[in-house]
Amino acid sequence: MKRIGVDVGGTNTDAVVVGDHRVQHSVKAATTPDVTSGIVAAIRLLAQGTPIDDAITGVMVGTTHFINAVVQRRSLSKVGAIRIGAPATTSLPPFCEWPSDLADLVRGGVWLIEGGHDYDGRRFVPLDRAALRRAAREIRARGLTSIAVTAMFSPLDPSDEEEAAAVIREEVPGIHVTCSHQLGRIGLLERENAALLNASLISLASETVRAFEKAIAELGIRAPLFITQNDGTVVEAARAIALPVYSFASGATNSMRGAAYLSQLKEAIVADVGGTTTDFGCLRQGFPREANTVVRVGGVRTLFRMPDVTSIGLGGGSLVDLDAVTIGPESVGYRLTELARVFGGPKLTMTDVAVAAGLADIGDRRRVADLPAAAVDAVLRRAKDMVEENVDRMKSSADDVALIAVGGGGYLIPDQLDGVGHVVRVDHGSCANAVGAAIAQVSGEVDQVFHGVDRAEALSEAERLANSRAVSAGADAASLRLVEAEDIPIAYLPGNAIRVRVRVIGEIGPITHGNSLLVAE
Repeated sequence: MKRIGVDVGGTNTDAVVVGDHRVQHSVKAATTPDVTSGIVAAIRLLAQGTPIDDAITGVMVGTTHFINAVVQRRSLSKVGAIRIGAPATTSLPPFCEWPSDLADLVRGGVWLIEGGHDYDGRRFVPLDRAALRRAAREIRARGLTSIAVTAMFSPLDPSDEEEAAAVIREEVPGIHVTCSHQLGRIGLLERENAALLNASLISLASETVRAFEKAIAELGIRAPLFITQNDGTVVEAARAIALPVYSFASGATNSMRGAAYLSQLKEAIVADVGGTTTDFGCLRQGFPREANTVVRVGGVRTLFRMPDVTSIGLGGGSLVDLDAVTIGPESVGYRLTELARVFGGPKLTMTDVAVAAGLADIGDRRRVADLPAAAVDAVLRRAKDMVEENVDRMKSSADDVALIAVGGGGYLIPDQLDGVGHVVRVDHGSCANAVGAAIAQVSGEVDQVFHGVDRAEALSEAERLANSRAVSAGADAASLRLVEAEDIPIAYLPGNAIRVRVRVIGEIGPITHGNSLLVAE
């Protein structure tokens, strides 16, 4: 059994073949502005070094398409926003906190409807079904193809969102509906924002997945396509179309899973040094630690599943000012081989500094022989300070930790760091992101408030729901195992209210359809 793993970075697109519990072949190709052609080029390079045949059981792709679309304000669909919570929530309407340029691109209309539940799960006001049906007809008249539905405290009781989705699909056949309880947590605006962003990306996700599948088929690969998620797992491509926001930050989590696999460490800090940034994350039981705070995406406040990752402008392509002893955040990115001095270009980058210091053997060392040794040392000390500061931010105690250095620029991580017991370097660490994609499993997660049941019943029901979601996402039911479970009593809610978060992981189950495009249609 072999898998292809592909991950898109800001500078390089990495691809690997993993089989028999080892990396059989790996390649790097330059990331392209359109992303897709860079992925195809990487797989073509891979095919030149190893047979791509029927033994391939899956193609796992980690892509930046969707986060790039939000950050760069392109390829986003107009979205209708239905909020069920009037009259209590009308003072802060949907899109009220968004950057104006992004809001203008995405806002397709706002409908505030009476309904929703209170903080204790009780009905706030009855759902105004007549207003809901009028809104659905207006959405149809405007020609909108995607909507987001958000109801007050829907994580406690999603019934209003589910009924609204059913009415809208009845009135507007074929429309894409995102319900906020599928994504976010308690916190109306942040949960609504996540749903709106997701809805704006569904058309792009559909186009992207089909382009990937077409390209893979043209390369003669009949294996199904999977898209990596930001918890270090994968999901079948047809299902990834519905929830594209779960791919945000998946590159960092792919690297962390790859680092865990290659090092066989389950508890460590990971530093993934790319061409533009270094991403720091923390492994817990071999999986990325999850952030539990508000995360801004493209300037929009969201609260949904995201990895606890911090990034700094330190990478192989980061621009260096020797006089000011500064590094980044500007980078030459995927144009490193054109612009870096060791390749004959005019820009001084961290790659040039590393070559001058003897840390890397890339390009022509003679082109940086004029760099003063004292200035090179000062820049490397600055890089060391940046790494140590961010390792401290990721640590949960004062004890020394293991640090796994991966990524194409891993040579920029010093062997000796304050607060680090030892720095681990692994074979194939430069393509850990693609390795993490290739070895990824399937997950099911539940983050829900239960009331009226005791703790054991709540945990049992949450695990049952998580198992069901994992199987729906493509997991083999027999392989599922619990990797995380936590429960928090909520004192201000009646009825023994308890918030339970459960995550299960399993291997990819048997797939007989060959290409997920057939399922999507």
